[in-house]
Amino acid sequence: MSMTTTGEFVKTAGWLDWFSGPSIPRLKVPANAVDAHCHVFGPGHLFPYASERKYTPCDASKDQLFALRDRLGFSRNVVVQATCHGADNRAMVDALLHSQGRARGVATVRRSVTDAELQAMHDAGVRGVRFNFVKRLVDFTPKDELLEIAGRIANWNWHVVIYFEAVDLPELWDFFTALPTTVVVDHMGRPDVRKPLDGPEFGLFLRFMREHPNVWSKVSCPERLSVSGPPALHGEQSAYQDVVPFARTVVEEFSDRVLWGTDWPHPNLKDHMPDDGLLVDFIPHIAPTLELQRRLLVDNPMRLYWPEEC
Repeated sequence: MSMTTTGEFVKTAGWLDWFSGPSIPRLKVPANAVDAHCHVFGPGHLFPYASERKYTPCDASKDQLFALRDRLGFSRNVVVQATCHGADNRAMVDALLHSQGRARGVATVRRSVTDAELQAMHDAGVRGVRFNFVKRLVDFTPKDELLEIAGRIANWNWHVVIYFEAVDLPELWDFFTALPTTVVVDHMGRPDVRKPLDGPEFGLFLRFMREHPNVWSKVSCPERLSVSGPPALHGEQSAYQDVVPFARTVVEEFSDRVLWGTDWPHPNLKDHMPDDGLLVDFIPHIAPTLELQRRLLVDNPMRLYWPEEC
C-alpha cells in the first residue's frame, strides 16, 4: 500500500510506509493505557513539511493514529512533534484538539516562541518540549538557547524530552543534568545492545537515572535497537530479544519513571516495518507483572500528562 505524500511533497526514496494491517495484540492492556510516544505526519497538503527537514515521510494522519489506538486497545496518546515538521507544531496541535481530551503533546519550539504561543499550546494539551541531539535528524541548536527554552517552559510545569544516542551521553551529561524540569529520555538513550548489559556505556545511563530522580525513560522502539531482528526472521517469541535485558532492567529498577509508546508511524526505518500489535505483545517481556504493566502504561503517563485526573 503506497502512502506517498500528497501535493508538492514526495516521500524520501527508500522510506518504508507504516504497516496498515496490524495484528490484534494478545495482551489486553489495562484500562486508560497510554501510547506515550507516537507522531503524526501531515497530511502534507494540510500541514506542509518544514523546508529544513532531513527527510520527507509518508502521510500519517490523526485519524489513522486514533484508529490504531483503538485497534490496539489503548485509551490515550502522547503525540511527539516530528522533526520533519520542524518547529511548526500545527499538525500535532490539530491532533490534540480533535482527540476529545485523549491526547497530550510534546512540541518543538524556538527561542522566538512567545508566552502567548506557549499558553495556546498548553491549552491545547501540550505538556513538554523535545530537544533532539541525533545529528542525522536535526541541525545543532545552541545549548544556551535550549536552556533558555527549558527555563521558560518550566513556568507551565512542562518537561523536556531528550533524544540522543548512547555514545554521546558523556558529552551531554552536564547539559542534561542542568535542565530545571522533569527530563524524559527517548528510547533509553538508544543503547548499543551488542555491548554488555553491565558494560560502561549502559552503566552510565543507569547512573544518570539513579543520580537524578527527575529523569524518566521511555522503554520503546525495540525495532530500532535490535540487531537480532523482527518476528519474520526469528519467530514471534524471539523477536527483538536482544533488547529485553536492557529495557527490563530499566523497568524493574525505575518502575515509577518509565513510559512506553509504539513510535507509530515509525519514521526513518530502513530494514523492516514493525507490526504494532506485536510491539504491544513485546511489553510482557520487559514488564513481566501486571503491576509493572500498570505503572508503565497507566500510572506513570497519567501522572506526567494528566495529573489532574490522578
